[in-house]
Amino acid sequence: MANDQLKDIIAEKYGAAARRASKGAASSCCGSTAGSDACNDPITANLYDEDQQAQIPDLAVKASLGCGNPTALAELKAGDTVLDLGSGGGIDVLLSARRVGPTGRAFGLDMTDDMLALAGENKRKSGLENVTFLKGEIEQIPLPDNSVDVVISNCVINLSGDKDRVLREAFRVLKPGGRFAVSDVVMHGHVPPIVRRSMELWVGCVAGALSDTEYLAKLQAAGFTDISIEDTRVYSVDDARAFLAGEGLDADALAREVEGKFASAFVRATKPRAETCCAADCCN
Repeated sequence: MANDQLKDIIAEKYGAAARRASKGAASSCCGSTAGSDACNDPITANLYDEDQQAQIPDLAVKASLGCGNPTALAELKAGDTVLDLGSGGGIDVLLSARRVGPTGRAFGLDMTDDMLALAGENKRKSGLENVTFLKGEIEQIPLPDNSVDVVISNCVINLSGDKDRVLREAFRVLKPGGRFAVSDVVMHGHVPPIVRRSMELWVGCVAGALSDTEYLAKLQAAGFTDISIEDTRVYSVDDARAFLAGEGLDADALAREVEGKFASAFVRATKPRAETCCAADCCN
């Protein structure tokens, strides 16, 4: 499937999730049932504690579609400039803005008009002034080179049809010494082709997942160093059955094949402070 067609499908699904959240319905589901009031999605459930939820508008929580909590693990400091790729309703942007304080800045980038509208309303309700939401695609970030200290993302990079370009763009906008700190779904070992082909699962955070070795190689190719991938939740056979159910697949049979193969992970990397030079007169 062409990348533009993939983007249209993703925009439609996440736009619908934003509209449901705006009406007060929870949208915290990755699969085709996203937005149901009784969602028990194993990927997106229970990511933010009560203290964090109390810091942000309720609509930002209802619009959350991530697989982790990058703001809790990214080691944000006062004064940092943070960019969230695929910021959705703005939950991680608002939490980051509070962490970096008035001397810092938090940018959110999203391509979906409905999500941006919801994020703008959440910003207004939060009263935070150090927040900016931008419209654009994560494959072409509308910020200058060397302009942010930390790039975060929450289960969005694996939705892209051109992950290499996303990682190159993240590297470009980071300052030397800047940090890449994202939550994403990663894959361990072989997964049945039917799962990877399912667009409903791709939009739902699963089928587009890179393997841990692929993620490592792509980050290295983009120029990153100090790379680590830490599983934060490995999905059980019951979890697998939950996110396969309703997708027109043989959930029981496939669940046994994918048990332990998918995990939410925290992916860290660093942009080197200086480019390495191997020329004879490099350091003269």
